[in-house]
Amino acid sequence: MPKKAGMEAWKKKRRQEYLELRQYRYYIFCEGQQTEPQYFSGFKKLIEDNPIYRDMVLIEIEPCQAETMRVIGMAEKYVKKHQIQKGQIWCVYDKDSFPASDFNGVVRRAEQLNKENSELQYYTAWSNECIEFWFLLHFAYYTANNHRTEYISFLNGKFRALGIGKYQKNMNDIFNILMEKGNPKLAVRYAKRIIKDGQGKTPTELAPGTKVYELVEELSKYLPEETQKIFR
Repeated sequence: MPKKAGMEAWKKKRRQEYLELRQYRYYIFCEGQQTEPQYFSGFKKLIEDNPIYRDMVLIEIEPCQAETMRVIGMAEKYVKKHQIQKGQIWCVYDKDSFPASDFNGVVRRAEQLNKENSELQYYTAWSNECIEFWFLLHFAYYTANNHRTEYISFLNGKFRALGIGKYQKNMNDIFNILMEKGNPKLAVRYAKRIIKDGQGKTPTELAPGTKVYELVEELSKYLPEETQKIFR
């Protein structure tokens, strides 16, 4: 084997051994290329800066540039390719204008996969109709089933009032803005209330609604203690 190839194989083996030492593992597959990955990268950075958990928690964020069923499909391929046997697989995706069968189908597929390995579980952090609905819950309790343009308009008004300027997709500081200018703890409470009030409905029927809060609650457990209070 050439020397360079041997070194690459050694590095790959060492990295795999390092990852396997992590007790808590999260693989986050995002429909979008930037907005969702940048938001969850905020959690990843704070957790990796936390001396208590940084060597215990693995967070890998994969932008998919794919919708609904394709997101979980890509997650499945990733799991097989990397022979992942333990951890939480999170699919973060929006309803947008995609068919109800596809949007609801991700939840059903996750339930099927979860029967195969109790140590490797799939979760669905969906938003109906878009991630911006989760963002606006940081500022208000909102239940009107409007088009995504209305949610973005709401965020524009709120951001301007706060002196931030216009809301834009793919903002690289969206995590810090929501954490510092919004109220993550209230956002979780509002999202939970909406899901509870819509108990028995499918994800498509819960409009608006979001389960992004479930992933937020999960990751916030590993934040520095003072920061945890902002979320929990």
